[in-house]
Amino acid sequence: MIKINYELQPADLKDKIDRLWQTSGSKIWSIARDDAPGKATPVYTVEGKYTARGWTEWTQGFVYGSALLHFDATYDEAFLNYGRDQTVKRMAHHLTHAGVHDHGFNNVSTYGNLWRLMNEGRLPANAWERNFYEVALKNSGAVQASRWTYIANGEGFIYSFNGPHSLFADTIRSLRALAVSHRLGHVLMGERDAKVSLLQRLVEHARTTAQYGVYYGEGRDSYDMRGRTAHESIFNVNDGNYRCPNSQQGYSPFTTWTRGLAWIMCGYAELLEYLDTCGEIELEALGGRKTLVALLRRPAEAACDFYIEQTPIDGIPYWDTGAPNLHRLGNYLDCAANPFNDWEPVDSSAAAIAAQGLLRLGAWLRNRQETEHARRFWQAGLTVLSTLFGDPYVSTDPNHQGLLLHSIYHRPNGWDHVPAGRKIPSGESSMWGDYHGREVALYVRRLIEQKPYLTFFGPTKP
Repeated sequence: MIKINYELQPADLKDKIDRLWQTSGSKIWSIARDDAPGKATPVYTVEGKYTARGWTEWTQGFVYGSALLHFDATYDEAFLNYGRDQTVKRMAHHLTHAGVHDHGFNNVSTYGNLWRLMNEGRLPANAWERNFYEVALKNSGAVQASRWTYIANGEGFIYSFNGPHSLFADTIRSLRALAVSHRLGHVLMGERDAKVSLLQRLVEHARTTAQYGVYYGEGRDSYDMRGRTAHESIFNVNDGNYRCPNSQQGYSPFTTWTRGLAWIMCGYAELLEYLDTCGEIELEALGGRKTLVALLRRPAEAACDFYIEQTPIDGIPYWDTGAPNLHRLGNYLDCAANPFNDWEPVDSSAAAIAAQGLLRLGAWLRNRQETEHARRFWQAGLTVLSTLFGDPYVSTDPNHQGLLLHSIYHRPNGWDHVPAGRKIPSGESSMWGDYHGREVALYVRRLIEQKPYLTFFGPTKP
């Protein structure tokens, strides 16, 4: 269980965050030097060098989005120019990619960051440039929402690249694509010019995921623990009925893959923030604000509690809470995570994503004067980052292209690099881990500097 440091303040992380940004830029330029049109997208490192390994090109937006986050943090316009130019040159096909559930990753990280920066006044106001970003984001949200499976209750979900039977936990964070598109006044056009509300699809997907992808300790199966998550939920597409949990990248359907857990934590927390900015009329048509807040809050709190309870004391999780050799580590929850052990790898990328979920949920609860409840999540998030932004997780080696070390991609498939003389993967980075490390570092840095609160949908109060 995480040993929460209740004395930590955002300012206490300043030196660590400054060091992260100091090493971040050289990593981006090193990757950029290897980039070329037509070359496969970097996914994770092998012996410190980014290589491609994908089911889809779901990480390309993180490559150029990282440059935009670096500009946001450092004001170095070289990174803005690189991120903006490559977004224009390389990202267009992602906008109309109907075969994936990754629009929130690829497009909100690129077009979305540029749109946000202009709305914040960080880029010069330019109507045509803003229109370009907005048209891109409108299309991305609608295309993502079109990848739809109806279920037995008449609602549905955005299905994963595995096919129409498959609901991934990851996709909760792709709902940001629908959220931005809806905010811009867009809809999905169907047969006979039927207008499909993107907010409605967002809510329905969030409800389906909350019902089937997150557990609440209510005896749903023999392994039902409050906050446990399933990476994948399987449905019968003939009648729309739910069939079973599954896992592609976790150990089993009945254990919790921690990056999937982290997507749930972060995705629902930021949707709660988004919901606060929606109008009463549009929410009333979907059940009303009170009902929708309860819908999003329940899985967010359950998942965040589970993370705190099932993670070692320093806040860095092992790759799956039921990984088969964890027992060989003894009382692993009562000591700091060990990325150099011989039995099960940790996953720093899950920590980066989860920390942001903990902080955002804590901030959201604090705004509702739920001070003690908020404090637990907020301080847990800072505790995770205090570890994650220190040694041995931040790479300062100029020959290593990764930023956050000890990230895991696909343990069951054996895709992660095992260093010579070691038994399990360690010492490598992932594009999503590096991006989310930068994103949460920017989030905290803005709090320290009393800058606008960071959200994917634009300026708002913390």
